[in-house]
Amino acid sequence: MNSVLKIKICGLTSAGDLGVCQELGIDFTGFIFHPGSPRYVSPEKVGKWSRKNELRVGVFVSAAVQDVREAVDRAGLDMVQLHGGQDPDFCNEVGPSRVMRTFWPERFQSSSDFQAELKRFEKACRYFLLDAGLNMGGHGRSIACDWLQELKSPLPFFMAGGLGPDNLDLVLRTRAAGVDLNSGVEEGPGRKDLEKIKKAVNKLRGMK
Repeated sequence: MNSVLKIKICGLTSAGDLGVCQELGIDFTGFIFHPGSPRYVSPEKVGKWSRKNELRVGVFVSAAVQDVREAVDRAGLDMVQLHGGQDPDFCNEVGPSRVMRTFWPERFQSSSDFQAELKRFEKACRYFLLDAGLNMGGHGRSIACDWLQELKSPLPFFMAGGLGPDNLDLVLRTRAAGVDLNSGVEEGPGRKDLEKIKKAVNKLRGMK
């Protein structure tokens, strides 16, 4: 098992769940600022919550660049996750060093086709995030692409897609730099199952 994978817990909606993530030493904490999401939380609310050593990530779907920048300030974000298919120009306007841009491998027929798409964003992002489905998120299942194990990304990438303590094997067989946990560690949208989080974290860190 890869013991150096970065761990991101996304869709946090309460200070209590955030505190548990901080106690576990989670690397990235994620907050969804898309009003249409059942996991929506306001930047102002997040900005009032205490922080420790984690990097704070805000998820945006259709917000304008200026709205993203304002939310960065209000929520005290370190990074932004762009989940609406934004182009390289948008990423560059936000600032490449703070962008985690989402991609959907299932749109592509092969690893080479997908790698060509990633190459377009090589200078516009800090990380890539690979999710299940053909757009948006919250599909509650793993990415269905047999060729992910051979993917050679130009930038470090995180794996998402309904991941939890019982379906992390695919991630551990890829060259992923990190894993994004959301619906797979929940009791319901925005309500985290702390035991599932702990089990997933232990597995990712190579613990029994």
